[in-house]
Amino acid sequence: MTGESNSSTRSIAHPSRGNEAEAASSGVSIAVTCENLTKVFGDGETKVVALSEITVDIRAGEMTLLVGPSGCGKTTLISIIAGLLTPTSGDVTLFGTPQSQLRGRRLVQFRAQNVGFVFQQYNLLPSLTAAENVAVPLMIQGVARSVAISRAEEMLDRVNMSNRRSQLPTQLSGGQQQRVAIARALVHEPRLLVCDEPTAALDAHSGQTVMALIKNVVVEPDRAVIVVTHDHRIFNFGDRLIEMADGKVVSVSSQAEFAKHSAATQ
Repeated sequence: MTGESNSSTRSIAHPSRGNEAEAASSGVSIAVTCENLTKVFGDGETKVVALSEITVDIRAGEMTLLVGPSGCGKTTLISIIAGLLTPTSGDVTLFGTPQSQLRGRRLVQFRAQNVGFVFQQYNLLPSLTAAENVAVPLMIQGVARSVAISRAEEMLDRVNMSNRRSQLPTQLSGGQQQRVAIARALVHEPRLLVCDEPTAALDAHSGQTVMALIKNVVVEPDRAVIVVTHDHRIFNFGDRLIEMADGKVVSVSSQAEFAKHSAATQ
């Protein structure tokens, strides 16, 4: 994206502390605060600045779409938010807890309790049934197998997959596997759900079905949902869109604002 196009997009809504004040005045809860995040890989001639001084908020009760061209820093940003990467500078606060205060086992426990992941390739274990796959995060936390399976079956019912609970991943379509993956991400009731290109491996109909499921079932008042996507067909599901380019946030807009801007520039 060129500097000229960045300037045009930035006019929608520039990320600032003013957005936080607006959210507070309207009773919206801020789930995630990114403050001056920078991430640098390598040094010298191999130095790559993946993120540069990103300051932005993610609201609870909303689906936030993180969009932008490949290589712009989207995956790096969500990896830092989810506690999988450490920023070179800056900090992330999740539900009032600065990640800089969490290290080692404390960070792993915090992530296990508060963050759920949905991946592009589903990452289901091929030898386990749908219910067993969904139960895995609970069993890792020490929940008894019978209790974990029972809760997994309840979650599969929420995503309309209860009739497939005994089937293996190879017996499921792509859309069905993604629904199982969503159930697995939600079974421990995380307050943040991070979805990395959840529709990229799906056809148009399955992608719309999965996004409708996330919108109608996953989004709750006390949960924030971040969806990284290149898929323009699902932009209408987002409550807010954060657009990135060259390791920076260039705009934060409501879905309506983004749609109006897109129509005006076509």
